[in-house]
Amino acid sequence: MNQAPHTRRPRIPLTWLGLMPFVIFVMLFLVLPTIHIVIGAFQTRDGSFTLQNIIDLNTGTIPSSYWISIKISVASAALGSLIGFAMAAAVVFGAVPRWIKSPLLTFSGVASNFAGVPLAFAFLATFGPVGLVTVLLRNSFGIVLQRDLGFNILSFWGLTITYLFFQIPLMILIIAPALEGLRREWREAADILGASAMQYWRMVALPILFPSLLGTFALLFANAFGAVATAIALTGSSLNIVPIQLFAQIRGDVLGNPNLGYAMAFGMIVITAIANVVYIWLRMRAERWLK
Repeated sequence: MNQAPHTRRPRIPLTWLGLMPFVIFVMLFLVLPTIHIVIGAFQTRDGSFTLQNIIDLNTGTIPSSYWISIKISVASAALGSLIGFAMAAAVVFGAVPRWIKSPLLTFSGVASNFAGVPLAFAFLATFGPVGLVTVLLRNSFGIVLQRDLGFNILSFWGLTITYLFFQIPLMILIIAPALEGLRREWREAADILGASAMQYWRMVALPILFPSLLGTFALLFANAFGAVATAIALTGSSLNIVPIQLFAQIRGDVLGNPNLGYAMAFGMIVITAIANVVYIWLRMRAERWLK
């Protein structure tokens, strides 16, 4: 009697089981909420399909809130890129003692994830109306930040400076490996050909690093544009930015429109997704040179 052929059941490699907690976490707190937001952006309160929520993004103060958020993101990304690049270059190329590199990278790893209410409280306790620096300047030097210097922590530049606390460390973490990837042979060849240090950076190093720099700028932009908790905790309703407008729509008041809030969140998702796609594409181009 012929026996039925033995069929092997597909088995999941045990090595993949370690990824299951991560996959479950991503599905529950990233993928499913994103799908819910996208669906809600095209629904009315009774669940029927509509494009009115998307159309309403061009009404009231919503366009200006997007514009202010974009300007804050661009400003914090530009400053974070410049300062972070200078600090990373100083550490990688030996302008500062080598023993500073490890503590700086460790601090950058922690500070790049330090945001939300704790960060807002830290800056309010430092630069707020009764903050440490504010009181010190007023009592010791007679300088009032808002009157004499025009600085207010609850303003455009106040939120931008707050964002720099995590933007600069993130820039250091990303650009340091790119700087370390610059080959010594390129610098030696430039020296042999009589190029100065400025010419080397202008004609060799910066063109090679340009995709990494531009890609990191796009990532910092997305990082700032998607920062919600810090903005709400720091400025409350004093600054008209997208997270504040979104919170006002979905918090449940009778004047709120949750589906319009979903549409605003959908707009934020689109903008941050574009920035991240640009970052990934430029990162892949940069790796061709740095391999």
